[in-house]
Amino acid sequence: MPWRVEFEYSRFSQQELDAWQPILTPSWAISIFTVIGLIFIPVGLASLFASESVVEVPFRYDDECLPPDYKDDALEYIQNDNINKTCTRNLTIKNKMKAPIYVYYQLGNFYQNHRRYVKSRDDKQLRNKASENDVGSCSPEDYTSTELGHKPIVPCGIIAWSLFNDTYRISSNNKDLVINKKNIAWKSDQLAKFGSDVYPKNFQIGGLIGGARLNESIPLSEQEDLIVWMRTAALPTFRKLYGKIETDIEVNEEVMLVIENNYNTYEFGGRKSLVLSTTTWVGGRNHFLGMAYILIGGVSLLLAVGFLLLYVMQPRPLGDPSYLSWNRNPGSLR
Repeated sequence: MPWRVEFEYSRFSQQELDAWQPILTPSWAISIFTVIGLIFIPVGLASLFASESVVEVPFRYDDECLPPDYKDDALEYIQNDNINKTCTRNLTIKNKMKAPIYVYYQLGNFYQNHRRYVKSRDDKQLRNKASENDVGSCSPEDYTSTELGHKPIVPCGIIAWSLFNDTYRISSNNKDLVINKKNIAWKSDQLAKFGSDVYPKNFQIGGLIGGARLNESIPLSEQEDLIVWMRTAALPTFRKLYGKIETDIEVNEEVMLVIENNYNTYEFGGRKSLVLSTTTWVGGRNHFLGMAYILIGGVSLLLAVGFLLLYVMQPRPLGDPSYLSWNRNPGSLR
């Protein structure tokens, strides 16, 4: 007797449930493309206008802040601790900047997205004090040297070790513009990725110093410069938030920048810039979003017009069987 499996009958298994299958008629297609165009184009124009209203003042200083004697030997300048790294420049702000004014540092030709760089951290160690010995993926910045006791480094890894350490001071009319460095990191990172009971240990005490040092009396969850830096960038040119200025800067106001040019980008041909920027409801200056909306809306309207002309000039009844290939060429099935 052949083996047979009995299935319980149901409308679902027999595909007998009620269903709705929309038929895309020409009028529906034209209406849909028209609505998309009429919505996307105004949104794109509004986004583009908002982006244009952002006031942005970039200042590239890696070359500008090199002393004339070291133009041909930037490595000697940046690696020599005895050379003064303070750089002072004046900028004239041509448009009014309303608070809050965001202060960014921008790096170019810096590949934070390199696989070995991205992996050089330990998330357990960053979150939990009990996991400070979890440094498996942090080599070579995992333990101190044997001479220093071979102790675990907290936070370990190349990302933390290469923490950006240039500093900025901005003043106007002989008055410092305070740069607020609170609330510059994502709250989710502070609460979920960096522990409030984890403190820096044995950080930047070896022979090769990478970047900034950390205050060992402040937990990692409050070291916002580190948290911002540890969120690695996807592209080789990126900006990271340094702080916020809570006062307006007027039109044609001259500001003085005092930069401590400490971070070594000269060894790999990197670029450094300081950027002052306002924001709008779409964020900072970025024309891509508005142009994308306008492009999609424009293409949709063109398709709507094209379908409308085709429908008016060459109409045909919906579901006409005479347009089936075997009805147009009856002899093709023989």
